[in-house]
Amino acid sequence: MKFDLHTHHDRCGHAEGVIRDYIESAIEQGLQAIGISDHSPYFGDREDQPWPGIAMAKSDFASYVAEVLKLKEEYKDRIEVLLGVESDFFPEHADLYRGVYEQYPFDYIIGSVHKTEGVSIFNRKRWKGLSNAEKVRQKEIYYDLIRQSAESGMFQILGHIDAMKGYYPEFSAIETDAVEHTLRVIGENGMAIEINTSGKTKDCGGWYPSDDILERALHYGVSVTFGSDAHVPSRVGDEFEQVKRRLKEIGYKEWVFFRQKARVPVEL
Repeated sequence: MKFDLHTHHDRCGHAEGVIRDYIESAIEQGLQAIGISDHSPYFGDREDQPWPGIAMAKSDFASYVAEVLKLKEEYKDRIEVLLGVESDFFPEHADLYRGVYEQYPFDYIIGSVHKTEGVSIFNRKRWKGLSNAEKVRQKEIYYDLIRQSAESGMFQILGHIDAMKGYYPEFSAIETDAVEHTLRVIGENGMAIEINTSGKTKDCGGWYPSDDILERALHYGVSVTFGSDAHVPSRVGDEFEQVKRRLKEIGYKEWVFFRQKARVPVEL
């Protein structure tokens, strides 16, 4: 079975195409299931859409869900369309986000950390002039937020768990026990992590997470899933077969997707 749980569209302001385009691309690529998971609004902000180039407006969220559900029904005989969302994780607003999500029939929710201390993890300038000790601190803050998101009970999947390396490849070499501790917590909480192939679009190249993290994740019993993180329809399912082969080489026997928040295992 071929699936992709991480796709975006034009609502977020930095992706191309409408939802239908991604579904049609998935059918062309031979997928049996396609998850729609655009960036959640900033529910904790007073403004309706404080960052129009990053995430959808709060006032657009209900129509987003309605459109996915409509297309789910329309395409039911051709492909399974899954309702998802990629949610930012802000501990101070977790209850607010949780309350919003409980109103809708999500198949899954991806929890992703995109900011630490108010700065984007993809900000190229954030590492400039930092001492080694401060670099370690920044990495530990990032993984502490991922740990908290795993413990929050809000998500089924954790997104791109080493994406902070996107525009700073040296991130992977920063030594700290925080990664190991976070993987253990993810395993203890029964979470899945995605293999996200959008790393190839950043300076780091390759996928999120790196092979060494996937090996440790297997040790801690962490489930894995697949997400292209497509922001253009042509990337739907990108490198699915390559990821599948690599997971088998590492030692995984299966990966998972989610339907009505229930884990569905798929043999590799």
